[in-house]
Amino acid sequence: MANDVKPTRKNLMAIEDRIELSERGHDTLEQKRDGLIMEFMDILDQARDVRENLEENYDEAQKKINMARAMEGDVAVRGAAAALKEHPEITTESRNIMGVVVPEIESSKVQKSLDERGYGVLGTSARIDEAAEAYEELLETIILAAEVETAMKKMLTEIETTKRRVNALEFKLLPELKENQEYIEQKLEEQEREEIFRMKKIKDKKEKEEKEARQEEAEEAEADVVAAAD
Repeated sequence: MANDVKPTRKNLMAIEDRIELSERGHDTLEQKRDGLIMEFMDILDQARDVRENLEENYDEAQKKINMARAMEGDVAVRGAAAALKEHPEITTESRNIMGVVVPEIESSKVQKSLDERGYGVLGTSARIDEAAEAYEELLETIILAAEVETAMKKMLTEIETTKRRVNALEFKLLPELKENQEYIEQKLEEQEREEIFRMKKIKDKKEKEEKEARQEEAEEAEADVVAAAD
């Protein structure tokens, strides 16, 4: 509250410094918020594309595996899957987007050649190969989706945090500081007017006293002249 602030020039200068600092911080946060929103929109577009690809790849993988099961039987499909010797490997790193750390997921040994899948080429059919390839592509898309979705959530959280800080400065801190500034300025102006009025009264009183003193001196001098004449 403004009434809790002592109206001194020192406090006024301190508040003016805080207002300047807060306004700079507000501008910086606004720029950060706008930049984050632009980056988020780019990631959102990427996420939409990844989701579409994920649905398409999932549907395609389901069709391929159902065809392989229908034509080759579950035993052959499960046998081909069990023959896999090298499993996919995933490593995570991070990158910085305007102060937000988002993951980068790298994968290896996901998509494999026929001889890398572990099952004998002569013992399986093209339908099993097609199903394996479809699921490898699906897994690649899932990994990319995990990276994009995580980045999107982190960016959204940072945007909301930055927006709250901007609003706190714009609608709470700065108005309170400016209210305090106005209160102190008004009080100082009142004090200045009171001081001017007081000084004027002192001056008027002094001038009156000096005038009276001169008048008394004049009267005394006149009395002395009359006395001398007598």
